[in-house]
Amino acid sequence: MSQGVSKRSEDYSLWYNELVKKADLAENSAVRGCMVIKPYGYAIWEKMQQVLDKKFKDTDHVNAYFPLFIPKSFLSKEASHIEGFAKECAVVTHYRLKNNEDNTAVIVDPDAKLDEELIVRPTSETVIWSTYKNWIQSYRDLPLLVNQWANVVRWEMRTRLFLRTTEFLWQEGHTAHATREEAVVETKQMLDIYADFAEDFMALPVVKGVKTENERFAGAVDTYCIEALMQDGKALQAGTSHFLGQNFAKAFDVKFAGQDGKLDFVWGTSWGVSTRLMGALIMAHSDDEGLVLPPKLAPIQVVIVPIYKNQEQLDAINEKANAIKKALQDKGVSVKYDNRDTQKPGWKFAEYELKGVPVRLAMGQRDLDNGTVEVARRDTKEKQTQSLDGIVDYVVTLLDDIQTNIYQKALAYKNSHTTSVDNFDQFKAVLENEGGFIAAHWDGTNETEDKIKELTKATIRCIPLDAKEEAGVCVFTGKPSTKRVLFAKAY
Repeated sequence: MSQGVSKRSEDYSLWYNELVKKADLAENSAVRGCMVIKPYGYAIWEKMQQVLDKKFKDTDHVNAYFPLFIPKSFLSKEASHIEGFAKECAVVTHYRLKNNEDNTAVIVDPDAKLDEELIVRPTSETVIWSTYKNWIQSYRDLPLLVNQWANVVRWEMRTRLFLRTTEFLWQEGHTAHATREEAVVETKQMLDIYADFAEDFMALPVVKGVKTENERFAGAVDTYCIEALMQDGKALQAGTSHFLGQNFAKAFDVKFAGQDGKLDFVWGTSWGVSTRLMGALIMAHSDDEGLVLPPKLAPIQVVIVPIYKNQEQLDAINEKANAIKKALQDKGVSVKYDNRDTQKPGWKFAEYELKGVPVRLAMGQRDLDNGTVEVARRDTKEKQTQSLDGIVDYVVTLLDDIQTNIYQKALAYKNSHTTSVDNFDQFKAVLENEGGFIAAHWDGTNETEDKIKELTKATIRCIPLDAKEEAGVCVFTGKPSTKRVLFAKAY
């Protein structure tokens, strides 16, 4: 394993790409734009899955699975939906290959053309709502609260591991309701679940908001989002929850009979987060030495490294280290005892620092003699010598402290990089010199939003849900405005 990465301050993009690969999270695959998620990276994604899946089930959602392929005609049923995804769709036109005449190559069999071309799902609203037509007849069938864990394909031209890949993993929830009010409550509930997950588990402070019409999901009435700030001052959309109104119900003729016997179209929502969260986790917390993982999502929360000169010393350390390992595991802590003889302790220290393991315990003969152990925390790089008595409870408390500290550091960064501006000169100066979120008045028009993006590459990340009413004027046009919105350059 090659250790050490480029410095963030010199080339943030290079630093990120090197870190993803050197920390054994993912690598590019033989298929352009696609990635191989390696075991260590997938272990983090699995922990994310487990936490989110429990949150979904605790709010009465159930998991199902829908087809990877979508008939092309389905996408055309919801006009804005196809407009939003058409350029990213991978299309299946044939179902068979064959050898050419002289058996020197494999070609597409021209006689195996599909009667209707299939789309490799970029998202599943259409195929799911075509299914819901068969599942929903009466108000008794509602609400329908379904989630699926799946892969999707969006044909991206410029890709970056985890942040933007042609194929990625995600979950997508799709729910159906009898009333508009119920669907809106569902949309906001799922936004809260995403925000709580980001802050409590990823140690990532987020802003909850609603997207502008320009940034809204194709086919939605409203798109709610959580926006986070990375250490280079760019924003990252970490999750979205869409109020679909009756758009997809009308497109697929999904009606239900109410208690009064009258037929009405169903109200819908959809919501999702993806492996993009892995990118957010890396970029929000990591440093020049490697990953900094919040303990709640770290595959290995504690690593124990023995330092010894001979087998007799190792045998004595093994006994004590394995006892600590078991006691920590009994407390629900994931522990690795690395007593490999193929690498020196210093190499191991650097490896686990690169991989972001929150706590490292080092133990040698002198420690055994003194009844102590060296404790190093990854977030601050502080080292302390602690008594072996009570070490288990100390480590459990330390993990909680590290989780809190990582969040507080990210929160301080977000707060110090959120700037209110009142004119366009200030806007451009902050954007170029400081970055981060810019809170500014906007006149509410698509034209102004587009012009600001064209001139600065900054987009409106969201209209914060907690934005206060405040009389002001648009930073670009000078027209009246009642709320500040958040602008930023973004991934």
